[in-house]
Amino acid sequence: MFKRRHFIVLAAVCAAACLAAARPAMAQAPAQTWPSRPMTIVVPFGVGSGSDLIARILGSRLSEVLGQPVIIENISGAGGMTAASRVATAPPDGYQFVLGSVDTFAINQTLYKKPLYNAATDFAPIGLVTDQAMILITRKDFPANDLKEFAAYAKVNHERMQFASGGVGSGSHLTCARLNAAIGVDVTHITYRGSAQAMQDLFAGRIDYYCALAAAAVGPLESKSAKAIAILTRDRSPLFAGLASAHEQGLTDFHANFWSGLFLPKGTPEPIVEKLNQAAMETLNTPSVQERLLKIGTTIMPPNQRSRTYAQSFVESEIKKWETVIKASGVPQQ
Repeated sequence: MFKRRHFIVLAAVCAAACLAAARPAMAQAPAQTWPSRPMTIVVPFGVGSGSDLIARILGSRLSEVLGQPVIIENISGAGGMTAASRVATAPPDGYQFVLGSVDTFAINQTLYKKPLYNAATDFAPIGLVTDQAMILITRKDFPANDLKEFAAYAKVNHERMQFASGGVGSGSHLTCARLNAAIGVDVTHITYRGSAQAMQDLFAGRIDYYCALAAAAVGPLESKSAKAIAILTRDRSPLFAGLASAHEQGLTDFHANFWSGLFLPKGTPEPIVEKLNQAAMETLNTPSVQERLLKIGTTIMPPNQRSRTYAQSFVESEIKKWETVIKASGVPQQ
């Protein structure tokens, strides 16, 4: 009886040991066969938005590189947090990832009292992918032609001036707020329900200036409905090669851009994250992808800024940067 019981206990111990030894191999198996079915890029904004266009350009090539369909799913709401939150709580199997950006992964972390996720800890970064410059544009009859003249005029007339934005806490709002602080003026902020309405009032001369995505300013500037003052980045934009940057015009190191990156749920197996990073890098190195992105005013991140570790540290630094900007601007938390 003792021998039989001893044998049963010994068998159970052996079985447990075998199961424990098999776990690493079992964990590796999904990574080795990934992807074996369609993947989804979750986009926090609607069809036709800048983020949507970027996701579709990247997704098309990613599908070819990985050999599986890449579906684009648009989920709007809560300033983009609804979509990012869904990915943060999704199974960490590599089949759902989000196109995060400066608003959903940096600004929202301070703008909202209770953000739906922690952008620095709830995701596994795949890497940064794209960058878009912001541009300072004014009404067409604004009495300044460069940033030095703009600053000089604003310092004298700031009490009578107004700037527009597409909403409180939006990129256009906070970029102009940073610009105002940098040149030392306090200008009245007029908020609109969206960028289209804000731009219309700028064209009509009812608003003095607006901080827009460079791509959104192409049409108005070509039609002379508005005037370009400066690209609000350290370097010039390929869309406006003849327009000097803020840095060139004396606002040293001022850099306002709209970056995007790809993020998986925290806990996704390392081999999957690394494989997806490599696929994303191959996608970004594809000339046709670069050309299509450039047509919508978007450039790809340089190679030294595409790693997973860089993306992690970059997001953390962006959260801190925008926390300072938001608190200094006096924007109330949502």
